Amino acid sequence: MDTGMHTSINTEFDDPGALLRLMQLISPSLPVGGFTYSQGLEWAVECGWVNSPAAFARWQQQLIDDQLSCLDWPLLKRLYLCAREQDDAGFARWAAMAVSCRETHELRLEEQQRGQALVRLMAQWPSLPLTADRLPALQQSGLAALAWLGCQWRIPLEPLALGFGYSTLEGAVMAGLKLVPFGQQTAQGLLAAAWQRAASLEDEALGGSFPLQVISSACHETQYSRLFRS
Repeated sequence: MDTGMHTSINTEFDDPGALLRLMQLISPSLPVGGFTYSQGLEWAVECGWVNSPAAFARWQQQLIDDQLSCLDWPLLKRLYLCAREQDDAGFARWAAMAVSCRETHELRLEEQQRGQALVRLMAQWPSLPLTADRLPALQQSGLAALAWLGCQWRIPLEPLALGFGYSTLEGAVMAGLKLVPFGQQTAQGLLAAAWQRAASLEDEALGGSFPLQVISSACHETQYSRLFRS
């Protein structure tokens, strides 16, 4: 199927309950406990890479430019479209890519734990078409589970993607407030037009890496004292 920039993308809510479900999904505390992850930020603070509000903003901007825009959002789009078209093979392929692109054991484990948490949420909704053959892809990737659940709950793709981006930054802000003294608005204005760039990427353009985050995440796995799971 065509998952490139010419695929039609819904942007408006046609189900009043979908907005409420989106708000539930992007909460940093529920349903997947995003507040327990720092995605390498804790080590970056420990070693002095992030030691000020300006450094924190640069760190988050790098994540937006190299991970959210070039990888997470484009993958979310493809997973959502596969779910919409009931393309289970394509969905499984993109879910596997979401896991394989997490560059440390800690980040891969986070991706899997988020997926498993969302599957537990799905079990509370017997009306969802959650079949045994779909479980492996959903359980291995939080991004895949979010895309599938968003599609089933009729949450439009663009609000789902922006909500995911906001939730990612909100989790970082919550982690940063514990680790670095700065104002709460520092990271929340950084998304800007990044989604438009992400939605236009073709398959061969997908991919991104933030080497300092990878190093930080790997070092965090053995950090002597830590508050966060990643």
